[in-house]
Amino acid sequence: MKITIPKEVQIIIDRLNSRGFEGYLVGGCVRDCIMNTTPHDWDVCTNASPDKTESCFEDFKTVGVGKTHGTIGVVIRGKLYEITTYRVDGEYLDNRHPQSVSFTDKITSDLSRRDFTVNAMAYNESTGLVDPFGGRLDIEKKLIKCVGDPATRFSEDSLRILRGLRFASRFDFEIEKETSKAIRDYRSLLNNVARERVKEELIGIICGKSAEKILTDYREVIAEIIPELTPCFDFEQRTPHHCFDIYRHIARSVGEIESDPLLRLTMLLHDIGKPEACYTDPTGRRHFKGHPQISARIAEDILKRLRFSNAVISDCLKLIEYHDVRFRGSKPMVRRITGMIGEENTRRLFKIQYADTMAQSDYLREQKLGDIKTAQAHLDEIIKNKECCSVKQLAVSGFDLKALGFPDGRLIGDILNDLFEKVVEDKLPNNKETLLNEAKKHKNNPSE
Repeated sequence: MKITIPKEVQIIIDRLNSRGFEGYLVGGCVRDCIMNTTPHDWDVCTNASPDKTESCFEDFKTVGVGKTHGTIGVVIRGKLYEITTYRVDGEYLDNRHPQSVSFTDKITSDLSRRDFTVNAMAYNESTGLVDPFGGRLDIEKKLIKCVGDPATRFSEDSLRILRGLRFASRFDFEIEKETSKAIRDYRSLLNNVARERVKEELIGIICGKSAEKILTDYREVIAEIIPELTPCFDFEQRTPHHCFDIYRHIARSVGEIESDPLLRLTMLLHDIGKPEACYTDPTGRRHFKGHPQISARIAEDILKRLRFSNAVISDCLKLIEYHDVRFRGSKPMVRRITGMIGEENTRRLFKIQYADTMAQSDYLREQKLGDIKTAQAHLDEIIKNKECCSVKQLAVSGFDLKALGFPDGRLIGDILNDLFEKVVEDKLPNNKETLLNEAKKHKNNPSE
């Protein structure tokens, strides 16, 4: 096989070769090229020591941030490329980081320390593909398999457990039997992983092609990092609106929405409060009144624990809290929701409701989807016509009411809210003169 190497990367390999050293593409970029996808990064490895690598590129700008671990950054045509010396890891004592790193002169020794066979390949034009663990064949078989003993790999670095799930989700691959067993057996080691790293891998898992399958098949692993999901397992909903238990509905809804981190995160957590909200009536039917608010409360704890940004937390909680709003063809309702969460989140809300509906039973599905489509059309009209969606958008303000002689304080707020209610319900036009005349009625009837 032949890989087309970018000119800048070939410059690096040629320079190393000209100084008597080896240079290979390694890891993910080789995997991606074999899979006919464009790599995000082009990593190079070499048998040159970090000092000798620096000397090879004395006429380039170099960055030695990772030098103690064997990595030198070289800037070529304005872009940073990393060159790492072949290495082997020392003993792992914290299930995450090796106590030491030693350098080696054999590419196969370096590849043997890597996590999965699909990531344990190297390539250059003179040698071709170096694939001692069958990574290319596993790509053809669509298989995620550990290099060597899975238990050893996961005991060394427990983050690899989530990485395995992420790769399987991203590429729609199966996980090899022994690797799969070890993922489950060693899942408790995920408690040793920094929350920030867990967050990154979780987003990768839920944004993958086969997110629903991974969430379903490895639910106990997901619950290791989000234990609040456990009560949702096998919790039957017993309502004509649903054909899955709560967790299966959640997993299906994640797969039904576009691969956007915020939207998929919202679907993962949108019904997490249902077990707590559940009420079973005398007929055996279950109801989940208030579950959006309960779900938002639980989700807030999870999102903060996993170190999500305040912006993501804010948007996610709004979407969870309003995900069960039923517009039922009401344009005033669309105005209210838009005023509360903004146009962008309202459009996200329609996508969330569509995915939620598609993950339910067929019961009233067409009606529900029709309501969403109508609400979308209403929002388009509202934005196009700049219709009033909040008190701030009224044609009058508190200053206008003060000019009429109303005192500062609660009364002005009450009047503005009354005017907004009449405007949003199409009982009054958002016209300054009309609204001021309406406000004067409060002056004439102060007890109202």
